[in-house]
Amino acid sequence: MNRSSSEAGAPREPDVPPCQAVLAETDWGSLQTAFGSGECLPEVLARLLEPDPKVQVTALSELSELVGHQNSVYEATAPVALYVAGALAHPAAMTLRPYRGVPIRAALLNWLAFTAYDASDEMVDRTEQYFPGFLTPGTVVAAFRDLRPMLYRAVVPFLRDSHEDVREAAVTAALILAEHPALAVHRDHLAVHARAVLDTSSDGPNRRVAWKALGAWGHDVTGIEPLQEEPWDCGPHSDGRGDLEPPF
Repeated sequence: MNRSSSEAGAPREPDVPPCQAVLAETDWGSLQTAFGSGECLPEVLARLLEPDPKVQVTALSELSELVGHQNSVYEATAPVALYVAGALAHPAAMTLRPYRGVPIRAALLNWLAFTAYDASDEMVDRTEQYFPGFLTPGTVVAAFRDLRPMLYRAVVPFLRDSHEDVREAAVTAALILAEHPALAVHRDHLAVHARAVLDTSSDGPNRRVAWKALGAWGHDVTGIEPLQEEPWDCGPHSDGRGDLEPPF
């Protein structure tokens, strides 16, 4: 993928470890989920690499409940996100969903986007009003946010994917992850992709992410159709779970 001049001198983000290494090297039983320990997670994660897209999407929905219940970040959220990020390049991510013809990779990227949003600056600022110290170094949320450059590295190859759904999901995830200060050097490059989302997408939540990112980064968005200021809550952690539930 071609890199812009602003990116050319930027330090390279660390690579996400292979998903199978994450699976094997994590002490899942010692990690907290929304419903107890994470001892069940290896079996759920392994199903993401199954050839049946119904099995894959069901596994993603289960992960949303286990490590993203009520839009929260748990001890197990970080290693699960690393596994999902590592799975983006796996051949199983190219499985097409029946009737939609969309690669599962789009659903994986959407899951990462929603999970990253749960630890985004916007969500953290809201939570800090009620729970001061929420971002103290060493806390679960702070540790997850530290992973954003690594997760970005896994997402960025798909910004120019040939499939529109994959491409838009990658842009949305990258825009949220790029809130990390270490990724500021990439924002001018990402702004081009954000504009493309605003120009072509009919997805309200994705358009809001693009619009807010451009505004936060000092770009003029006054000529863009105003967007409703409502929570970005129509994804996998909401009652409908958006793209992650049947019909397949």
